[in-house]
Amino acid sequence: MEEDSHLSVDKLTKVYLKITAKRSELKKAFDEEYQRLSDARDKIKLALLEHCKEHNVNSVRTEEGLFYRTVKQSFWTNDWESMYEFILDNKVPEFFDKRLNQKNVREFLEANPDKLPKGLNSDSTYTISVRRPKK
Repeated sequence: MEEDSHLSVDKLTKVYLKITAKRSELKKAFDEEYQRLSDARDKIKLALLEHCKEHNVNSVRTEEGLFYRTVKQSFWTNDWESMYEFILDNKVPEFFDKRLNQKNVREFLEANPDKLPKGLNSDSTYTISVRRPKK
């Protein structure tokens, strides 16, 4: 009985590795084609942006569709200490995204098992990793 079980997991492992290899092959081909298409699309976007700039317009309607340009603005800091102080002084916690740094929370809880923040939730699941044997 144990022999059949061993063969079964051997076969499952072999098939798992074959599927993983095929997925990698497909992903590589997909990634290459996706990048080629992304590069071509980016060139077209630049040409459309240039058209808007040259004609001093923000949108253009064509028989094929509408394109328009918008301003995307990004913010960042090179001085986190001053930024934290500013946020506290001005009571603007909404400057932060509402998410926790997983690694830092885990390390804190491991070092301080008696300190559990109110409202903290966690979830743990087992996963399987499969590797080829070393030859």
